[in-house]
Amino acid sequence: MAGRPRDLDLEHRLLTAAWALLTSKGYDALTMTKVATQAEAHRSDVYRRWANKAELATDALAAHLPPVREFNAGSLHGDLRAYVDDLAAAWSAPWIDGLVGLLGELRDGAETRFLTMASGRILPLRNALDRAVQRGEIEVAPNVDLVADVIEGSLMHRRLIGRASFTPDYLDTITRTAHCLLTATTVTP
Repeated sequence: MAGRPRDLDLEHRLLTAAWALLTSKGYDALTMTKVATQAEAHRSDVYRRWANKAELATDALAAHLPPVREFNAGSLHGDLRAYVDDLAAAWSAPWIDGLVGLLGELRDGAETRFLTMASGRILPLRNALDRAVQRGEIEVAPNVDLVADVIEGSLMHRRLIGRASFTPDYLDTITRTAHCLLTATTVTP
């Protein structure tokens, strides 16, 4: 006996409610009970799908997080800037504080879910680096995880530690720095 089929509408309502709470009140205020209430569901509906708040928040992020766009600006520098712009928009969004709370509670199933979601967000960068190799702008594709860490790490640090906004000059500097590291040259955009 296969059991009853998943109610996709209910799951969508639960994830939408979790996203709304996460973005408006933050991770600490997110509870399974509040999600159920806001989605007009039962707590058991939430617990049947997610073992804990971290798993629910991770799936809400995966369902509602704005994607990093696939882009092809025709040059490594242009591709890097498009990637930086998308990440800066994400790190400037109101949901980012909810993400910070979630990171401290990632364990087991939630961590696996989160890493799967996060790994998909660097695919546009991987494709950009592959195109740069094909165009002869760089000799070999570098470790994409390291490049992503250098770029996104700078944005995370500025937003979370420095509590500073992203100016166009700052985003230009990140783009130029990544480009220089990858090509061992300087760039004049």
